[in-house]
Amino acid sequence: MLLTIFLAIVFCAAITILLISAVAFIQNEKFFSSAPKEAQALLKPRDTELFYGARKMGWVLMTISLLMILGVGVISIWDGFRSGYGFAGFFVRFVLIFTIYKVYDMTFFDWFLLCRFHFFQYYFPEIEPVYNGRKYGYNLKSQLLKLLVIFPAASALAAWICTLF
Repeated sequence: MLLTIFLAIVFCAAITILLISAVAFIQNEKFFSSAPKEAQALLKPRDTELFYGARKMGWVLMTISLLMILGVGVISIWDGFRSGYGFAGFFVRFVLIFTIYKVYDMTFFDWFLLCRFHFFQYYFPEIEPVYNGRKYGYNLKSQLLKLLVIFPAASALAAWICTLF
């Protein structure tokens, strides 16, 4: 259980690095596909880098983040095999990692960074009118759908696949 919580924390850290690299360093509007349509419509392409080498630094950070995410998956599966997990063990591990991540995403990214700290608006000030006055992020319904339906279903599928081996 302690390893599962540690892996969830590493997963959250990796997603945070991914977000920072995309928003602050790479600044490519293609990374904003989950933003509301009205915010996407206001985004202006960034032709100049924030500072010399910012995009390269962003891609390096993004690669590190993706390797961390892959590592979380590999270690969680490998340790489950080593510990003799059945379906329930794998399912609990996967759903716990996803649940911790989604709660972190909803509180830290959507509520704190977007609505309180205005992190995204600092780098893309043109989207300020879309988020002005919001007390929470823009996609609570889809966040809850992921938390309550999609992630448990994906966890069950992954646990079932792991039990096949």
